[in-house]
Amino acid sequence: MAVEERSPGSGTDVLIRKVDSRLVALRAGLHGPDLELAERLAGCLRELVHSTAQASAVDRAQVRVAVHYFVLRRESRGRLLSVRSLTATQRLVDRAALRLGRPDLTVEGRNGRAVEGTTIEGRARHAGRQ
Repeated sequence: MAVEERSPGSGTDVLIRKVDSRLVALRAGLHGPDLELAERLAGCLRELVHSTAQASAVDRAQVRVAVHYFVLRRESRGRLLSVRSLTATQRLVDRAALRLGRPDLTVEGRNGRAVEGTTIEGRARHAGRQ
């Protein structure tokens, strides 16, 4: 059986398109801080996708999970994410960024506050659990 080799760009392009199309949908219904959070999440996810394009399968899988969570997460009341869901996505994206050694790609919390686990103390507690 012949094995088809794929370029690293093919998987990253698909993930980036998913993030971008979800962001377009969110722009239609979100405003203010919620839209800003969605924009920051999308930017972080794009960078994680690019930075792990040549990484191990485990690292790429973590990023893929975060992208799919952002893209597919829906509440029962319509197609738009609630603030709670965006915050849950933020925590997942922040954890993935920290696991991948990219604390620079954590998303700052709403209203300038960092989400638990993204502060220096939270990172130390997180590192102690691993």
